[in-house]
Amino acid sequence: MVDVKRVKLPSVGVLHTFVTDAGGKIGVITHRSGHSDLIAFSSAEEGSNVTKVALRLDEDEAHTLAELLGGTRITESLSSLDAIPGLTIDWFPVDYEDRIAGQSLGDLSAHGVVGVTVVAVVRGDSANPAPDESFKVFPGDTLVVAGSPEKVAKAFAFYRTGDPSSKGPAAKGSIDAPSGG
Repeated sequence: MVDVKRVKLPSVGVLHTFVTDAGGKIGVITHRSGHSDLIAFSSAEEGSNVTKVALRLDEDEAHTLAELLGGTRITESLSSLDAIPGLTIDWFPVDYEDRIAGQSLGDLSAHGVVGVTVVAVVRGDSANPAPDESFKVFPGDTLVVAGSPEKVAKAFAFYRTGDPSSKGPAAKGSIDAPSGG
């Protein structure tokens, strides 16, 4: 059985890779937009002089290639998760100018944003699942948020500006650096 490694790419999608018996490496980046990138890496023995191949496929092309190669259970599982009506799972990469940077997550419902859940905060290579409202957010963190598309957009506006109905940047003070990882 082939060992497939799965890596979440915040604000991009998911990368799946595996190493072939011949030592080559194959990867597929499944973008949140529906596009997929098929990537073939050279093996260690071939050195860095060998051309690496990357090919962008739209959703129909990716499904066709999967069918030609025998299908994949991983892609079908991801597709079924995306097919839940009314549910959006989205990533909010925190920048220095965002209002939430250097602040605690707080209680979104107290600011008029109900029906949204912060599933996790990704910091570096680790995830902080189900953080409470006192969890402090820093630039470079990525918030994983679930809810209806409208409510997720409202939460993102709040994280950017402090106002759930606004879309522009907010003025802020200095930001402390996170301690640890």
